[in-house]
Amino acid sequence: MRQSVSKLRIVVLGATGGTGRRVVATALARGHDVVAVVRRAEAIGPVPGPREVVWADLHDPSALVDAFHEADVVISALGGAAKGPTTVCTDGVRSAITAMTQVGVTRLIAVSAYGVADTHDRSLFSLAVWVGVGDKMRDKESMESLIVQSGLDWTVVRPPKLTDRAEIGLYKTGVDIPIRLWSSVGRADLAGFLIREAEDPRF
Repeated sequence: MRQSVSKLRIVVLGATGGTGRRVVATALARGHDVVAVVRRAEAIGPVPGPREVVWADLHDPSALVDAFHEADVVISALGGAAKGPTTVCTDGVRSAITAMTQVGVTRLIAVSAYGVADTHDRSLFSLAVWVGVGDKMRDKESMESLIVQSGLDWTVVRPPKLTDRAEIGLYKTGVDIPIRLWSSVGRADLAGFLIREAEDPRF
């Protein structure tokens, strides 16, 4: 039997991405109120439950003020383009921090990636992702720097390679887990962890 938890109002940035959609679905399945922040109207599709807020310009924090009203937690699942320079995570989180500070929301959970900041090491995994998607990793490093300096109550989550496998409920969490070249986690399991961290902050 699932332990009863208090109903939360959860705002999801990047709600139409591969991870964001699963975060929205998981939060709804666990009985929470969800605000899905999207770049264009009706982008979330025919999903009953979430309230949709359009945020067309990542540089505009004022568009987030309504979305963050009475929110308990903001979860960022923002991600940039697959290839080429990108500042989506940095720009989006900078605006989110500004809006959260204005509204008075203090809890932020952000999806980053293993290989960023202090995990940018000489491991095969880290070397491989920096060769393959270095622009995205630089964006996430910049994003993390903003979060650390924000003064918010934050958690940064650094998963390894993400897959679309079904939720299995088996994964390790911690601050010093060895990551191998073949390490991966399903987006569904990642979403489950993000919502549980929102419900019961451990990190």
